[in-house]
Amino acid sequence: MTENSGAAGGTGLPASIEAAWGLRERPVKGPKPGLTLDRIVDAAVAVAASEGLQAVSMGRVARELGASTMALYRYVSAKEELYLLMQEAVMGAPSPLPALEDGAGWREALSQWAWAQRRVFQRNLWSLRIPISGPPASPHSVAWWEQGLQAMEGTGLSEGDKISVILLVSGFVRNEALLMSDIAAAVEAKGVPPQEVMAQWERTVRRLADPVHHPALTRLLDSGVMDEPDAPDHDFVFGLERVLDGVELLIGKGEPS
Repeated sequence: MTENSGAAGGTGLPASIEAAWGLRERPVKGPKPGLTLDRIVDAAVAVAASEGLQAVSMGRVARELGASTMALYRYVSAKEELYLLMQEAVMGAPSPLPALEDGAGWREALSQWAWAQRRVFQRNLWSLRIPISGPPASPHSVAWWEQGLQAMEGTGLSEGDKISVILLVSGFVRNEALLMSDIAAAVEAKGVPPQEVMAQWERTVRRLADPVHHPALTRLLDSGVMDEPDAPDHDFVFGLERVLDGVELLIGKGEPS
């Protein structure tokens, strides 16, 4: 989550947080007719979605809107603030978790929470490139944390451990989405199917890695497991379940013997 470090107005809050929570007064004179903060954010999101986050600048967004760059600065104080508002727009408020409503337990609730985040990231891969500079403080990000904490009610974990679990799970989701995005981009750049990319990798490694110096890798290649097609989302399911296994062990440690 990004955050503009400059405080604004009388709240003492960063300008980006003021804007996200709607605490800043809107300009009352001078801006281009029809120009609004929502239109600015929507235009910036459209640029990022089509060309990547690196293409977003105040000047570029202004051109998309047919306005001057200075006109945008009446609504958004800096690009970092715009980043936060863009992230807030695409993240949205979390949908209700069926597991919470059905009383299915913390594990199912936390799993649903992780999958929901992953779907948001997959729809907006560019948002993963926004630098994180502090804990979440915008409305939607706070709502996501609130929902994650609610998923762990009744676990017996301390509040500190709950926050650590939230960071662990959300960090796994974010890292997996970013890794899959990078791999997909690399595959697309090569212009060949993913299966052929893996086949090329295996041929290369077999030429360079010998059984004496790389016995474990040799056994892996000889097992044929790299040739087996994975089930959809196999790596995410595997990783998330192992993370939750660890959380379950942590919860078990707090139970009386």
